[in-house]
Amino acid sequence: MPELPEVETVRRGLLPVVEGARIERVVLGRPDLRFPLPARFAERLGGRRIESLGRRAKYLVADLEGGLVLAMHLGMSGSFRIEVPQGDSVPGAFAHPRSDVRRHDHVRFDMITRNLAPASIIYNDPRRFGYMTLIERAELAEHPHFRGLGIEPTGNGLSGQALAPLFAGRSAPLKSVLLDQRIIAGLGNIYVCEALWRSRLSPRRAAGTLVKKDGTASQRLEALALNIRETIADAIAAGGSSLRDYRQADGSLGYFQHRFAAYDREGEPCRNAACRGIVSRIVQSGRSTFFCPACQR
Repeated sequence: MPELPEVETVRRGLLPVVEGARIERVVLGRPDLRFPLPARFAERLGGRRIESLGRRAKYLVADLEGGLVLAMHLGMSGSFRIEVPQGDSVPGAFAHPRSDVRRHDHVRFDMITRNLAPASIIYNDPRRFGYMTLIERAELAEHPHFRGLGIEPTGNGLSGQALAPLFAGRSAPLKSVLLDQRIIAGLGNIYVCEALWRSRLSPRRAAGTLVKKDGTASQRLEALALNIRETIADAIAAGGSSLRDYRQADGSLGYFQHRFAAYDREGEPCRNAACRGIVSRIVQSGRSTFFCPACQR
């Protein structure tokens, strides 16, 4: 499933086309994705201008004229394709055949960009695990998809000081706590493994051990918060991990997987120059965890 950096890469790829554009019409290939599309979905979107395109956790959030929000989740295999008259409909290189891809085009947004040029954004999803919904902006924070989401891992709001009260007293493994979306929104398995490796912290360590007795953050917790932010930033800059069939919004492949220090490197030497350990794999809560038992404590 695409993780936060992949979703952010998609957002940035769509932004130049969709921000400020007016939706002329929406064409549906089917009435549902993972869930049924909202009633009058196409009708409610037609004629509205897209004021901004943001992201919350792993959701793309399009603020529309009139206070309506279009929230979109890519699921396991969802992607967007940009079609404009003057260029290829799917620019970029592909690692997998796409000869029958249009059978999986489920939602088409035909629009006029802010430069008065025609463009179409097509949502394609072979497995149909993605979904879309419409929410009134005033109700977004309390909507079931967004209520209770934690700190975003991409800004200064994520700090040791912010995490300390959330970690205090917790005996649960650090890996499990970091994957809790109520604590950090959008942080997934790949980047938790990478951030823990950078921080030299064991995924099995109790989360509460990173908080001092007075309830303040330890230096190791401050370092973890910084490493999470930097890991996510590096992955966004690299265009995401491109695991399996994930692609960027323009169709090209990201390449952060070439930089993995821990994830999917079971049996390989630790990339910490001062360490002679071998990367191990364990299973925590049904998810693979990759770490170096020699230097991650």
